[in-house]
Amino acid sequence: MKIAILGSGLMGSALGRVWAKAGHDIIFSYSRSASKLERLASETGGAAASVADAVDQADAVLLSVHWSNVDDVLTQAGDLAGKVVLNCCVPLDDANDSLVLGPKTSGAEELARLRPQAIWVSCFNTAPSESFAPVYANKGQGTPPDLLMYGDAPQAKAVAKQLIKDAGFAPLEAGGLKTGRYAEPFAMVTAVLAYGQPGGPALTYNFKKL
Repeated sequence: MKIAILGSGLMGSALGRVWAKAGHDIIFSYSRSASKLERLASETGGAAASVADAVDQADAVLLSVHWSNVDDVLTQAGDLAGKVVLNCCVPLDDANDSLVLGPKTSGAEELARLRPQAIWVSCFNTAPSESFAPVYANKGQGTPPDLLMYGDAPQAKAVAKQLIKDAGFAPLEAGGLKTGRYAEPFAMVTAVLAYGQPGGPALTYNFKKL
């Protein structure tokens, strides 16, 4: 699969590296540093491109920018009509310590409102980027960690499910985009546990029904 990554910070670069190892073609875009995009492309055997070109070439798109940059990157991406877009953004304020949307809506729902012709699914936003490399390294060894996935389009969920498995996680179906109203606060909990507790930030989780 050819995957355009819009936003090449911690999340985008970590997932790009993992998906490249899993055999996907990665196109990195949207960074303040063109040299960073080129370096990531070189490291992964992928490519660097403008947002518009990356989207045009892609089978799937990962949106992984800070919430403050959403309007800008979407303007460059165009209408995203017919594109499967995996959203891993959490709608955070500039200080990264509070949600700017909720409880009666969510970032997932707002993105779908902004680009209604895209095919949206949210995933990877409840796991810290530091977990991606070790999870992939342990792929196939024991029970994989869960990863929440939610959206309204079966087509997008099918793509997300495969990419989640390729990264070494177990996709956990969590309903429609409305689930973002609860999953995005949960993402804040995982961040507190990852970055505010001893043991390092490579946090994963598993849910079990008894």
